[in-house]
Amino acid sequence: MKRLLLPAVISALMIGEVHAASFTVSDIRVNGLQRISSGSVFAALPLDVGHNVDDKVLVETTRALFKTGYFQDIQLGRDGDVLVITVLERPSISSLDIEGNKAIKKEDLLKGLKQSGLAEGEIFQRATLEGVRNELQRQYVAQGRYSASIETEVVEQPRNRVAIKVKINEGSVASIQHINIVGNNVFSNEDLIDLFELKTKNWMSFIKNDDKYAREKLSGDLERLRSYYLDRGYINMDIISTQVSITPDKKNVYITVNIDEGERYRIRDIKLTGDLKVPEDEVRGLILTQPGQVFSRKVMTTTNDLITRRLGNEGYTFAHVNAIPEPHAEDNTVSLTYVVDPGKRAYVNRINFRGNTKTEDEVLRREMRQMEGGWASTYLIDQSKTRLERLGYFKNITVETPAVPGADDQVDVNFEVEEQPSGSITASIGFAQNAGMILGGAISQSNFLGTGNQVSMGLTRSEYQSSYNFSFLNPYWTDDGVSLGYNMFYRETNYDKLNYDVSSYSIDSYGAGVNLGYPISETSRLNFGASVQKDTLKTGKYTVEEIYDFMEKEGKSFTNYKVSAGWSQSTLNRGLMPTRGHSQSLSAEVSVPMSDLKFYRLDYFGQVFKPLSENYALRFHTELGYGDGYGSTNKMPFYEHYYAGGFGSVRGFKDSTLGPRSTAFRGRNGMNQDPDQDPLPFGGNVLIQGGVELIVPTPFVKDQQSLRTVVFWDVGNVFDTNCSKAQKDRGEVGCNIRANNLASSVGVGLTWVTALGPLSFSLGMPVKKPKNSETQVFQFSLGQTF
Repeated sequence: MKRLLLPAVISALMIGEVHAASFTVSDIRVNGLQRISSGSVFAALPLDVGHNVDDKVLVETTRALFKTGYFQDIQLGRDGDVLVITVLERPSISSLDIEGNKAIKKEDLLKGLKQSGLAEGEIFQRATLEGVRNELQRQYVAQGRYSASIETEVVEQPRNRVAIKVKINEGSVASIQHINIVGNNVFSNEDLIDLFELKTKNWMSFIKNDDKYAREKLSGDLERLRSYYLDRGYINMDIISTQVSITPDKKNVYITVNIDEGERYRIRDIKLTGDLKVPEDEVRGLILTQPGQVFSRKVMTTTNDLITRRLGNEGYTFAHVNAIPEPHAEDNTVSLTYVVDPGKRAYVNRINFRGNTKTEDEVLRREMRQMEGGWASTYLIDQSKTRLERLGYFKNITVETPAVPGADDQVDVNFEVEEQPSGSITASIGFAQNAGMILGGAISQSNFLGTGNQVSMGLTRSEYQSSYNFSFLNPYWTDDGVSLGYNMFYRETNYDKLNYDVSSYSIDSYGAGVNLGYPISETSRLNFGASVQKDTLKTGKYTVEEIYDFMEKEGKSFTNYKVSAGWSQSTLNRGLMPTRGHSQSLSAEVSVPMSDLKFYRLDYFGQVFKPLSENYALRFHTELGYGDGYGSTNKMPFYEHYYAGGFGSVRGFKDSTLGPRSTAFRGRNGMNQDPDQDPLPFGGNVLIQGGVELIVPTPFVKDQQSLRTVVFWDVGNVFDTNCSKAQKDRGEVGCNIRANNLASSVGVGLTWVTALGPLSFSLGMPVKKPKNSETQVFQFSLGQTF
């Protein structure tokens, strides 16, 4: 006869008394299972066949089965010596539907629900659903969506299943109507509220959304407020309370912060204790706090960092410096004690690289200034990271120095890199009625096949023109960084293939060169080069007087041998789109006396990046050039002239249209062919250009490493110190080197690093437009960055 033992179990659970007779279990039978296997039940039972069962064991059995979460009802019975367990399984979730969510993605919601145990196929527990609903409500409140509501519906289905529907009404983010700080006497409300990321509604709110309340942002603002006081000597400043009031319609928020400023403290004295490991005078030279100064937590922690880094440069990677302030309330002063614990000197076990799927390990390893086996120097590790960034091959670089397991004096140095495009590719195909098919292409790669070598090649081929060029540079021709490069080119134009002339002149050229670079410091190097070039001039329909005069004096075919020397320096933090540091180069090139034309040129380029904040920086840049002839060549050849206008010069003006213009055209028969034709840009032997850029975050873009937005002001022009009388008579601005003859423009620019190379766009508006200059508001370029 079967006896129900559940009443005994319930009584034991409630009052802990024994009412059922004990017995020895000869068998266990489970009834009511549908989806749950009997094995899962037996695995959860705290008893087995042969065990003696009493009320206490039955209570433990019931608890163990309920603990699995599989069942919503459990009954224990006895059939002779057989323990009978009758269960009612919890329903399973057949479907889970969410609607109404926008601020939180559906994928993220489903992932969170699954982690909480709510997903298709899982066992349904109403308590879990209610907990998830409350958590979702809390998340929306944290976003400032106080009017958000979440409703859940459980629909029972056949075969002990349920469908769950979650309906979300996100509402709107509550706007901040007023922020008030109470208790401040030293600093004004305006100064303190300016520290807050949260703002009351303003004209920029629709872009920044800074008037939308969020609990996390308020916590950050309160920490900034506290730091502001601590950095100005108010070490006892306290935020007494914070009230966030919500209007009845839950759309507006009022924030009140109550503070106690306390008294202002100054530094009484400074002590230095501990095992310094480096000369004490060096450490004291790093202490920024001085007696008599107003106490500043920021200055104190910066001093900690400076001393820690100094010890890290000597291999004490695990050094710890702790500044202990001891306030004296009687005179509002603070005694500072810097306690130095250097720890053990750490040595580098291994240097590892990850993420360089294209670039060879050797290319990265040769930039290392920290060596394996040497002590771990913070300075050398930072230098190694900076040198990798200057290569321009990587978008992001992170470095970690984890301790080696089982060793207390060894670390590994792990560099994690994220590669980015390091070259550009262009291709063109076209057709002209008189020139036939025109094919062209060019590739420039600063990390060719991951070797770190720089390769550039290009070709253009049509019925009337052929152009080929190739250059190669090995930056590590020797292990100590001596570079070797060479280039060669060929360009030919044949106007006889055309039935009309198209230009003022053309040049058939071919030549080759070699250059050698030698490092003289971590950031500077010397460069030397030599080249030979053969040029042949050809006149066109619109050949101008200056060209005919030059050809009558010098001829039309020249072989020139050039030598060059230069110096360059770079402390930029990145090779592509840097944000701090500077770079500059100075070079001189001269044709040697055995050349047909004797001339020289001097060039300087410099740029400085000044960070203004984490997301903003200023860039100042300038480029200067001067060239002239010597000996029998009394001036610089016209086809070696400088030109200005366009990208890399003064944006907002057409490429190469600034500076002196030629005289009127003269045909091959010596007569003017088109007297109404405007003179052409002719360039000059003096280049002056520069400008300033404000680097700003690109709106609505998360990856700021691949995009750069700038607001620019460009100035510059080209001048000629050997202007002809006709040019001077026309009042050419390029014939007089004066500040008021410089062209200028303002505008915005965008650079995007793509797989084909950097794409640059600009919108420029001329501010100062010299005579005869040509403007161009929108410009773009492939392969050039700002």
